[in-house]
Amino acid sequence: MLRAVGSLLRLGRGLTVRCGPGGPLAATRRPAQALPPRGLPCYSSGGAPSNSGPQGHGEIHRVPAQRRPSQFDKKILLWTGRFKSLEEIPPRIPPEMIVTARNKARVKACYIMIGLTIIACFAVIGSAKRAVERRESLTSWNLAKKAKWREEAALAAQAKAK
Repeated sequence: MLRAVGSLLRLGRGLTVRCGPGGPLAATRRPAQALPPRGLPCYSSGGAPSNSGPQGHGEIHRVPAQRRPSQFDKKILLWTGRFKSLEEIPPRIPPEMIVTARNKARVKACYIMIGLTIIACFAVIGSAKRAVERRESLTSWNLAKKAKWREEAALAAQAKAK
């Protein structure tokens, strides 16, 4: 539904975006109606906002979003191998870098849990084989435990009767 015609961009459903030679952005819905200035951002090509001319209605200059990483984010960035030491991590990093590092950490944690689960399965299999060699089973353990409880209940009843 996107069609670019010169400096005119049609987004469908009657929404038209114009970006002039100076960079101001004007969005219109059907030629007669104007949208508020909160439309699509228009970045300056010089890297910094220009203060030489009057800023047009709807012109927005933005710096790429960056955020300060928390201590947990720094540990994740180190664990995923993005940086080698805490000193290498800059004070502000792009959020995409943090999201990517968290996704890698999540995958690594899943692989670790899968490995631990497989190890636990082999440990249970080994202990079950040893229990079979000793002629032990869950049924025999359960019957012995219930017999012990009956004896304790009988002793408690005799002590209460005295």
